[in-house]
Amino acid sequence: MDFSWSDRQLELRDRMARFAEENLNENVVEDDVSGTFSRERWKACADFGVLGLNLPVEYGGQGEDIMTSVLAMEGFGYGCKDNSLPFAINSQIWSVQIAIQKFGTEEQKMKYLLPMCRGDIIGTLGITEMETGSDSYALKMRADKCDGGYVLNGRKCFITSAPISDVSIVFASTNPEYGRWGISAFMVEQGTKGFTATPVRDKMGMRTTLMGDFIFEDCLVPESARLGPEGIGMKMFTTTMESERGYIFSSLIGRMQRQLEEAVAWSQERKAFGKPIGQFQAVSHRLVGMKLRLETARMLLYKVAWLEQTGQPLLMEAALTKLYLSECFVESSMDSVRIHGARGYVTEFEVERDLRDGVGGLIFSGTSDIQRNIIARLLDEDV
Repeated sequence: MDFSWSDRQLELRDRMARFAEENLNENVVEDDVSGTFSRERWKACADFGVLGLNLPVEYGGQGEDIMTSVLAMEGFGYGCKDNSLPFAINSQIWSVQIAIQKFGTEEQKMKYLLPMCRGDIIGTLGITEMETGSDSYALKMRADKCDGGYVLNGRKCFITSAPISDVSIVFASTNPEYGRWGISAFMVEQGTKGFTATPVRDKMGMRTTLMGDFIFEDCLVPESARLGPEGIGMKMFTTTMESERGYIFSSLIGRMQRQLEEAVAWSQERKAFGKPIGQFQAVSHRLVGMKLRLETARMLLYKVAWLEQTGQPLLMEAALTKLYLSECFVESSMDSVRIHGARGYVTEFEVERDLRDGVGGLIFSGTSDIQRNIIARLLDEDV
Protein backbone atom coordinates (compact mmCIF):
# COMPACT_ATOMS: atom_id res chain seq x y z
CA MET A 1 0.00 0.00 0.00
CA ASP A 2 1.31 3.39 -1.01
CA PHE A 3 -0.15 6.27 0.99
CA SER A 4 2.25 8.90 -0.32
CA TRP A 5 0.52 11.93 -1.79
CA SER A 6 1.40 14.08 -4.78
CA ASP A 7 1.84 17.82 -4.44
CA ARG A 8 -1.43 18.29 -6.33
CA GLN A 9 -3.35 16.07 -3.92
CA LEU A 10 -1.91 17.83 -0.87
CA GLU A 11 -2.64 21.21 -2.40
CA LEU A 12 -6.29 20.18 -2.96
CA ARG A 13 -6.57 19.05 0.67
CA ASP A 14 -5.17 22.39 1.86
CA ARG A 15 -7.44 24.38 -0.48
CA MET A 16 -10.45 22.50 0.90
CA ALA A 17 -9.36 23.34 4.44
CA ARG A 18 -8.89 27.03 3.62
CA PHE A 19 -12.23 27.23 1.82
CA ALA A 20 -14.06 25.70 4.79
CA GLU A 21 -12.26 27.89 7.33
CA GLU A 22 -12.94 31.08 5.41
CA ASN A 23 -16.54 30.43 4.36
CA LEU A 24 -18.28 28.00 6.70
CA ASN A 25 -17.45 28.94 10.29
CA GLU A 26 -19.66 31.95 10.95
CA ASN A 27 -22.32 31.62 13.69
CA VAL A 28 -21.60 27.93 14.26
CA VAL A 29 -22.47 28.04 17.98
CA GLU A 30 -25.70 29.95 17.36
CA ASP A 31 -26.78 27.70 14.49
CA ASP A 32 -26.03 24.61 16.56
CA VAL A 33 -28.17 25.87 19.46
CA SER A 34 -31.07 26.79 17.16
CA GLY A 35 -30.67 23.76 14.87
CA THR A 36 -30.39 25.93 11.76
CA PHE A 37 -29.40 24.48 8.40
CA SER A 38 -27.75 26.90 5.95
CA ARG A 39 -28.67 26.26 2.34
CA GLU A 40 -26.28 29.10 1.42
CA ARG A 41 -23.30 27.21 2.87
CA TRP A 42 -24.41 24.05 1.10
CA LYS A 43 -24.53 25.97 -2.20
CA ALA A 44 -21.12 27.52 -1.50
CA CYS A 45 -19.69 24.02 -1.05
CA ALA A 46 -21.24 22.94 -4.33
CA ASP A 47 -19.83 25.97 -6.14
CA PHE A 48 -16.38 25.10 -4.80
CA GLY A 49 -16.72 21.55 -6.14
CA VAL A 50 -17.09 19.66 -2.86
CA LEU A 51 -20.29 17.81 -3.79
CA GLY A 52 -18.93 16.42 -7.04
CA LEU A 53 -15.43 15.44 -6.01
CA ASN A 54 -15.55 11.79 -7.02
CA LEU A 55 -18.17 11.94 -9.76
CA PRO A 56 -17.32 11.85 -13.48
CA VAL A 57 -17.13 15.20 -15.23
CA GLU A 58 -20.06 14.35 -17.51
CA TYR A 59 -22.34 14.29 -14.46
CA GLY A 60 -21.06 17.58 -13.08
CA GLY A 61 -18.28 16.15 -10.94
CA GLN A 62 -14.59 16.84 -10.57
CA GLY A 63 -13.51 13.37 -11.70
CA GLU A 64 -11.16 12.81 -8.77
CA ASP A 65 -10.17 9.26 -7.84
CA ILE A 66 -11.37 7.80 -4.57
CA MET A 67 -8.15 8.35 -2.60
CA THR A 68 -7.87 11.98 -3.66
CA SER A 69 -11.53 12.54 -2.76
CA VAL A 70 -11.07 11.05 0.71
CA LEU A 71 -7.98 13.18 1.34
CA ALA A 72 -9.85 16.29 0.17
CA MET A 73 -12.74 15.57 2.56
CA GLU A 74 -10.19 15.18 5.36
CA GLY A 75 -9.05 18.73 4.62
CA PHE A 76 -12.67 19.88 4.52
CA GLY A 77 -13.25 18.49 8.02
CA TYR A 78 -10.08 20.17 9.28
CA GLY A 79 -11.31 23.58 8.19
CA CYS A 80 -15.01 23.28 9.08
CA LYS A 81 -15.87 23.74 12.76
CA ASP A 82 -19.38 22.36 12.32
CA ASN A 83 -19.25 18.56 12.04
CA SER A 84 -22.84 18.52 10.80
CA LEU A 85 -22.26 20.07 7.39
CA PRO A 86 -19.43 17.69 6.37
CA PHE A 87 -21.54 14.79 7.65
CA ALA A 88 -24.58 15.75 5.55
CA ILE A 89 -22.42 16.33 2.47
CA ASN A 90 -20.58 13.03 2.94
CA SER A 91 -23.93 11.30 3.35
CA GLN A 92 -25.11 12.55 -0.04
CA ILE A 93 -21.76 11.90 -1.75
CA TRP A 94 -21.19 8.34 -0.51
CA SER A 95 -24.74 6.96 -0.42
CA VAL A 96 -27.21 8.87 -2.59
CA GLN A 97 -24.89 9.83 -5.44
CA ILE A 98 -23.11 6.46 -5.42
CA ALA A 99 -26.45 4.64 -5.71
CA ILE A 100 -27.58 6.76 -8.65
CA GLN A 101 -24.20 6.52 -10.37
CA LYS A 102 -24.00 2.72 -10.06
CA PHE A 103 -27.65 1.72 -10.52
CA GLY A 104 -29.38 4.60 -12.32
CA THR A 105 -30.25 4.91 -15.98
CA GLU A 106 -28.44 7.52 -18.03
CA GLU A 107 -31.56 9.67 -17.85
CA GLN A 108 -31.67 9.40 -14.04
CA LYS A 109 -27.98 10.23 -13.74
CA MET A 110 -28.35 13.37 -15.84
CA LYS A 111 -31.59 14.37 -14.10
CA TYR A 112 -30.30 14.07 -10.51
CA LEU A 113 -26.50 14.02 -10.36
CA LEU A 114 -25.96 17.27 -12.27
CA PRO A 115 -28.19 19.39 -9.99
CA MET A 116 -26.87 17.62 -6.89
CA CYS A 117 -23.32 18.58 -7.82
CA ARG A 118 -24.47 22.16 -8.42
CA GLY A 119 -26.18 22.25 -5.03
CA ASP A 120 -29.55 22.95 -6.65
CA ILE A 121 -31.15 19.88 -5.07
CA ILE A 122 -30.41 17.84 -1.96
CA GLY A 123 -30.77 14.06 -1.97
CA THR A 124 -31.45 11.62 0.84
CA LEU A 125 -31.63 7.87 1.31
CA GLY A 126 -34.58 6.38 3.19
CA ILE A 127 -34.51 2.81 4.48
CA THR A 128 -34.89 2.98 8.29
CA GLU A 129 -38.31 2.29 9.79
CA MET A 130 -39.39 2.67 13.40
CA GLU A 131 -40.05 -1.06 13.86
CA THR A 132 -36.94 -2.31 12.06
CA GLY A 133 -33.92 -0.22 13.08
CA SER A 134 -30.79 -2.29 12.53
CA ASP A 135 -32.83 -5.08 10.92
CA SER A 136 -32.79 -3.10 7.69
CA TYR A 137 -34.35 -5.72 5.44
CA ALA A 138 -37.45 -6.35 7.59
CA LEU A 139 -39.24 -3.52 5.81
CA LYS A 140 -42.95 -2.90 6.26
CA MET A 141 -43.17 -0.25 3.54
CA ARG A 142 -44.85 -1.53 0.38
CA ALA A 143 -44.58 -0.60 -3.27
CA ASP A 144 -47.48 -2.22 -5.11
CA LYS A 145 -47.37 -2.44 -8.90
CA CYS A 146 -50.13 -0.67 -10.76
CA ASP A 147 -50.76 0.55 -14.28
CA GLY A 148 -47.84 2.79 -15.22
CA GLY A 149 -45.99 2.63 -11.92
CA TYR A 150 -46.16 1.82 -8.22
CA VAL A 151 -48.19 2.88 -5.20
CA LEU A 152 -46.04 3.47 -2.09
CA ASN A 153 -47.38 3.16 1.45
CA GLY A 154 -45.38 3.33 4.68
CA ARG A 155 -43.10 5.51 6.77
CA LYS A 156 -39.34 6.07 6.92
CA CYS A 157 -37.78 7.41 10.12
CA PHE A 158 -34.64 9.25 11.28
CA ILE A 159 -33.65 10.30 7.75
CA THR A 160 -30.68 12.66 7.41
CA SER A 161 -31.68 15.90 5.61
CA ALA A 162 -35.30 14.73 5.23
CA PRO A 163 -36.95 18.09 6.07
CA ILE A 164 -34.93 19.97 3.45
CA SER A 165 -34.43 17.28 0.80
CA ASP A 166 -35.69 17.57 -2.77
CA VAL A 167 -35.51 13.91 -3.76
CA SER A 168 -35.05 10.66 -1.85
CA ILE A 169 -34.04 7.11 -2.71
CA VAL A 170 -36.69 5.09 -0.88
CA PHE A 171 -36.52 1.34 -0.29
CA ALA A 172 -39.77 -0.64 -0.24
CA SER A 173 -40.94 -4.21 -0.63
CA THR A 174 -42.31 -5.03 -4.08
CA ASN A 175 -42.47 -8.79 -3.43
CA PRO A 176 -42.88 -9.44 0.33
CA GLU A 177 -42.81 -13.21 -0.15
CA TYR A 178 -39.19 -12.94 -1.35
CA GLY A 179 -38.04 -11.20 1.82
CA ARG A 180 -34.84 -9.22 1.36
CA TRP A 181 -34.70 -10.29 -2.30
CA GLY A 182 -38.04 -8.59 -2.89
CA ILE A 183 -36.88 -5.07 -2.00
CA SER A 184 -36.71 -2.35 -4.65
CA ALA A 185 -35.67 1.31 -4.67
CA PHE A 186 -37.45 4.39 -5.98
CA MET A 187 -36.53 8.02 -6.63
CA VAL A 188 -39.30 10.07 -5.01
CA GLU A 189 -39.37 13.84 -5.40
CA GLN A 190 -40.75 16.29 -2.88
CA GLY A 191 -44.14 17.55 -4.02
CA THR A 192 -45.25 14.12 -5.21
CA LYS A 193 -48.85 13.59 -4.09
CA GLY A 194 -49.01 11.34 -1.06
CA PHE A 195 -45.39 12.02 -0.04
CA THR A 196 -44.73 14.31 2.93
CA ALA A 197 -41.78 15.05 5.19
CA THR A 198 -42.39 15.53 8.91
CA PRO A 199 -41.05 18.50 10.91
CA VAL A 200 -37.48 18.41 12.20
CA ARG A 201 -36.65 15.89 14.93
CA ASP A 202 -34.63 17.56 17.69
CA LYS A 203 -31.49 15.65 18.63
CA MET A 204 -28.41 15.61 20.85
CA GLY A 205 -25.76 16.53 18.27
CA MET A 206 -25.21 17.18 14.56
CA ARG A 207 -27.91 19.78 15.08
CA THR A 208 -27.45 21.79 11.88
CA THR A 209 -28.00 18.61 9.87
CA LEU A 210 -31.76 18.29 9.97
CA MET A 211 -33.41 14.92 10.61
CA GLY A 212 -37.00 13.90 9.98
CA ASP A 213 -39.37 11.23 8.71
CA PHE A 214 -41.08 10.50 5.40
CA ILE A 215 -44.73 9.47 5.17
CA PHE A 216 -46.17 7.76 2.08
CA GLU A 217 -49.94 7.47 1.71
CA ASP A 218 -51.05 6.03 -1.62
CA CYS A 219 -48.11 7.79 -3.24
CA LEU A 220 -48.12 7.04 -6.95
CA VAL A 221 -44.75 7.11 -8.73
CA PRO A 222 -44.12 6.24 -12.39
CA GLU A 223 -42.17 3.15 -13.38
CA SER A 224 -39.35 5.47 -14.50
CA ALA A 225 -38.87 6.42 -10.82
CA ARG A 226 -37.63 2.93 -9.98
CA LEU A 227 -33.86 2.88 -9.48
CA GLY A 228 -32.52 -0.32 -10.99
CA PRO A 229 -34.61 -3.44 -11.63
CA GLU A 230 -37.11 -4.86 -9.16
CA GLY A 231 -35.54 -6.84 -6.32
CA ILE A 232 -32.14 -5.16 -6.50
CA GLY A 233 -32.70 -3.17 -3.31
CA MET A 234 -30.61 -5.43 -1.10
CA LYS A 235 -27.63 -5.29 -3.45
CA MET A 236 -28.00 -1.53 -3.82
CA PHE A 237 -28.21 -0.96 -0.08
CA THR A 238 -25.19 -3.18 0.58
CA THR A 239 -23.20 -1.30 -2.05
CA THR A 240 -24.13 2.13 -0.73
CA MET A 241 -23.54 1.13 2.89
CA GLU A 242 -20.11 -0.23 2.00
CA SER A 243 -19.27 3.16 0.53
CA GLU A 244 -20.96 5.14 3.32
CA ARG A 245 -19.34 3.14 6.13
CA GLY A 246 -15.97 3.47 4.51
CA TYR A 247 -15.96 7.20 3.83
CA ILE A 248 -18.76 9.05 5.63
CA PHE A 249 -16.38 9.91 8.48
CA SER A 250 -13.46 10.94 6.26
CA SER A 251 -13.97 14.54 7.39
CA LEU A 252 -13.70 13.48 11.04
CA ILE A 253 -10.02 12.65 10.45
CA GLY A 254 -9.47 16.34 9.72
CA ARG A 255 -11.54 17.33 12.72
CA MET A 256 -9.52 14.98 14.98
CA GLN A 257 -6.31 16.58 13.67
CA ARG A 258 -7.62 20.07 14.54
CA GLN A 259 -8.95 18.80 17.86
CA LEU A 260 -5.52 17.44 18.80
CA GLU A 261 -3.74 20.64 17.78
CA GLU A 262 -6.13 22.73 19.87
CA ALA A 263 -5.74 20.42 22.88
CA VAL A 264 -1.94 20.56 22.63
CA ALA A 265 -2.00 24.36 22.36
CA TRP A 266 -4.27 24.65 25.40
CA SER A 267 -2.14 22.25 27.44
CA GLN A 268 0.87 24.50 26.76
CA GLU A 269 -1.00 27.73 27.51
CA ARG A 270 -2.96 26.71 30.62
CA LYS A 271 -0.91 26.67 33.81
CA ALA A 272 -1.67 24.97 37.10
CA PHE A 273 0.57 24.58 40.14
CA GLY A 274 3.20 26.71 38.46
CA LYS A 275 3.61 24.85 35.16
CA PRO A 276 1.74 24.11 31.91
CA ILE A 277 -0.82 21.35 32.40
CA GLY A 278 0.71 19.42 29.47
CA GLN A 279 3.63 18.61 31.73
CA PHE A 280 1.37 16.58 34.00
CA GLN A 281 1.34 12.91 33.07
CA ALA A 282 -2.45 12.62 33.24
CA VAL A 283 -2.83 15.31 30.57
CA SER A 284 0.10 14.24 28.40
CA HIS A 285 -1.18 10.66 28.28
CA ARG A 286 -4.56 11.87 27.04
CA LEU A 287 -2.82 13.78 24.28
CA VAL A 288 -0.88 10.64 23.33
CA GLY A 289 -4.16 8.70 23.19
CA MET A 290 -5.65 11.32 20.89
CA LYS A 291 -2.60 11.16 18.61
CA LEU A 292 -2.64 7.36 18.50
CA ARG A 293 -6.34 7.21 17.62
CA LEU A 294 -5.90 9.82 14.92
CA GLU A 295 -3.03 8.05 13.16
CA THR A 296 -4.50 4.54 13.35
CA ALA A 297 -7.95 5.70 12.21
CA ARG A 298 -6.36 7.64 9.35
CA MET A 299 -4.52 4.51 8.16
CA LEU A 300 -7.72 2.47 8.21
CA LEU A 301 -9.51 5.12 6.17
CA TYR A 302 -6.70 5.30 3.62
CA LYS A 303 -6.62 1.50 3.36
CA VAL A 304 -10.33 1.34 2.49
CA ALA A 305 -9.83 3.95 -0.24
CA TRP A 306 -6.75 2.11 -1.55
CA LEU A 307 -8.63 -1.20 -1.65
CA GLU A 308 -11.45 0.32 -3.69
CA GLN A 309 -9.08 2.14 -6.00
CA THR A 310 -7.20 -1.09 -6.71
CA GLY A 311 -10.41 -3.07 -7.24
CA GLN A 312 -10.22 -5.25 -4.11
CA PRO A 313 -12.99 -6.27 -1.65
CA LEU A 314 -13.46 -3.79 1.17
CA LEU A 315 -16.54 -4.96 3.09
CA MET A 316 -14.62 -5.88 6.25
CA GLU A 317 -12.32 -2.86 6.12
CA ALA A 318 -15.29 -0.52 5.61
CA ALA A 319 -16.99 -1.95 8.70
CA LEU A 320 -13.73 -1.75 10.67
CA THR A 321 -13.25 1.87 9.64
CA LYS A 322 -16.77 2.93 10.54
CA LEU A 323 -16.56 1.15 13.90
CA TYR A 324 -13.09 2.31 14.85
CA LEU A 325 -13.23 5.89 13.59
CA SER A 326 -16.60 6.63 15.20
CA GLU A 327 -15.52 5.23 18.56
CA CYS A 328 -12.13 6.97 18.38
CA PHE A 329 -13.82 10.32 17.78
CA VAL A 330 -16.00 9.92 20.87
CA GLU A 331 -13.03 8.91 23.03
CA SER A 332 -10.82 11.73 21.76
CA SER A 333 -13.66 14.24 22.18
CA MET A 334 -14.03 13.11 25.78
CA ASP A 335 -10.29 13.53 26.33
CA SER A 336 -10.49 17.00 24.80
CA VAL A 337 -13.27 18.00 27.21
CA ARG A 338 -11.22 16.75 30.17
CA ILE A 339 -8.08 18.56 29.03
CA HIS A 340 -9.98 21.84 28.65
CA GLY A 341 -11.73 21.43 32.01
CA ALA A 342 -14.63 23.82 32.58
CA ARG A 343 -13.99 25.44 29.20
CA GLY A 344 -14.49 22.04 27.64
CA TYR A 345 -17.94 21.72 29.20
CA VAL A 346 -19.25 25.19 28.31
CA THR A 347 -20.82 25.62 24.87
CA GLU A 348 -19.25 28.96 23.93
CA PHE A 349 -15.73 27.48 23.82
CA GLU A 350 -16.75 24.96 21.13
CA VAL A 351 -15.18 21.89 22.69
CA GLU A 352 -18.17 19.94 23.99
CA ARG A 353 -19.92 20.04 20.61
CA ASP A 354 -17.54 17.41 19.21
CA LEU A 355 -18.59 14.99 21.94
CA ARG A 356 -22.30 15.54 21.30
CA ASP A 357 -21.79 15.19 17.56
CA GLY A 358 -19.68 12.08 17.97
CA VAL A 359 -22.26 10.03 19.89
CA GLY A 360 -24.49 9.83 16.83
CA GLY A 361 -21.66 8.16 14.92
CA LEU A 362 -22.03 5.12 17.17
CA ILE A 363 -25.56 4.67 15.84
CA PHE A 364 -26.10 5.84 12.27
CA SER A 365 -24.84 3.98 9.17
CA GLY A 366 -25.06 0.83 11.27
CA THR A 367 -24.47 0.79 15.01
CA SER A 368 -21.14 -0.23 16.50
CA ASP A 369 -22.71 -3.55 17.48
CA ILE A 370 -23.86 -4.17 13.91
CA GLN A 371 -20.35 -3.42 12.62
CA ARG A 372 -18.95 -5.97 15.08
CA ASN A 373 -21.50 -8.51 13.86
CA ILE A 374 -20.46 -7.90 10.24
CA ILE A 375 -16.77 -8.21 11.08
CA ALA A 376 -17.31 -11.36 13.17
CA ARG A 377 -19.30 -13.00 10.35
CA LEU A 378 -16.59 -12.19 7.81
CA LEU A 379 -13.94 -13.58 10.14
CA ASP A 380 -15.95 -16.80 10.40
CA GLU A 381 -16.11 -17.03 6.63
CA ASP A 382 -12.33 -16.65 6.40
CA VAL A 383 -11.67 -19.57 8.75
